[in-house]
Amino acid sequence: MIYIRCVGGSIIKEVAIGVADEKDMEFVQGLENLGMKSTMAYVITYLKDQNERYLREIEKATRLSQPDVSKVMQTMRERNWLNEHYIKSSGNGKGRPMKIYALRTTIDEIINYYEMEKNRESTRAIESIQKLKELSSAN
Repeated sequence: MIYIRCVGGSIIKEVAIGVADEKDMEFVQGLENLGMKSTMAYVITYLKDQNERYLREIEKATRLSQPDVSKVMQTMRERNWLNEHYIKSSGNGKGRPMKIYALRTTIDEIINYYEMEKNRESTRAIESIQKLKELSSAN
């Protein structure tokens, strides 16, 4: 259980963070096999089963550092895979707002993105092989 506290120390939210099970680890491995970086695979695997989460919750659940999670969020933001917004950190309106994250896109859309990437890579490789064959037979 994680307790999110405001500057004054009072608890503003209790959060239970799920631990990755065998199925989650298999999902991470599948994403990595598609070419996804492991940091992103862990974050996406965690967020796919969540509604909205704070950055600190994502760090704890994935056991990734804040810089690693921030890099993943930047990539997801660039790909338009991420919803994010701020909420006030305490009931009295004081304190720094806290950013909340959630997946904007579906897991199927993310998998389709990597499928298209792999198809493009395959097409380029086949074209290169064909070109090499043509060049080698020209001699």
